[in-house]
Amino acid sequence: MDLGIRGKRGLVCAASKGLGRGCAEALAEAGVDLVINARTRGEITQTAYEIAQKYGVQVTPVAADITTPEGRAKVLDAVGHTDILVTNAGGPPPGNWQDWDRDDFIRAIDANMLTAIALMQALVPGMMERGWGRVVNITSAAVRSPVPVLGLSNTARSGLTGFVAGMSRQVAGHGVCVNNILPGLHATDRAESLDAAVAERESISMDEARALRQATIPTGSYGTAADFGAACAFLCSQQARFIVGQNLLLDGGALNVTV
Repeated sequence: MDLGIRGKRGLVCAASKGLGRGCAEALAEAGVDLVINARTRGEITQTAYEIAQKYGVQVTPVAADITTPEGRAKVLDAVGHTDILVTNAGGPPPGNWQDWDRDDFIRAIDANMLTAIALMQALVPGMMERGWGRVVNITSAAVRSPVPVLGLSNTARSGLTGFVAGMSRQVAGHGVCVNNILPGLHATDRAESLDAAVAERESISMDEARALRQATIPTGSYGTAADFGAACAFLCSQQARFIVGQNLLLDGGALNVTV
């Protein structure tokens, strides 16, 4: 399917690997020129080179911490105008609700709620003026089904979901569609770290921990970055013009609900 976005410009955050890279690759395949961001210069530069070589689009790497004001300023300076925004940032560590203090919550909210909001505030007005734009926020399946040990993530990402629910309806009339993708278990570094936590807690091997977690998924396996990227690219397509303020759950059927 031709997504109708060849020649558009996009920003994908935390794109050197994992779900962010999956989104960048899918958008590049659709012909979108990109600015991609991650904290490590070597990794993001190499990723930009590989994507540009493979898909023949322009890819500009920016090494910066997108969760800081300084990092966002550096990325936004490189972006100029953009038609597509994919927000993404690593989640806070697992833990126990009794152990988290105010600073822990503030860090989580800064990274996983306020960063995405700041990027939307910076870039969506330009999309509205031009009459076209797409925003995809990578959040978490925990928004629909909270994970007890991920309370910091549950809190911050649920706040972002509430913000998008209102804001997305205010900008849709200007041709800008804002949606969230809620990943379940995917084969990424994040899954690896959570597998390790299960292995340590249960005194089992990493392979056993992974098998336990995969057994909770009807598909019987983790998702892939390519699966995720394809869904992201569709939400950024011309064909997605009637999808507004939605939370697309990509979890292999793990959450058993009717709505």
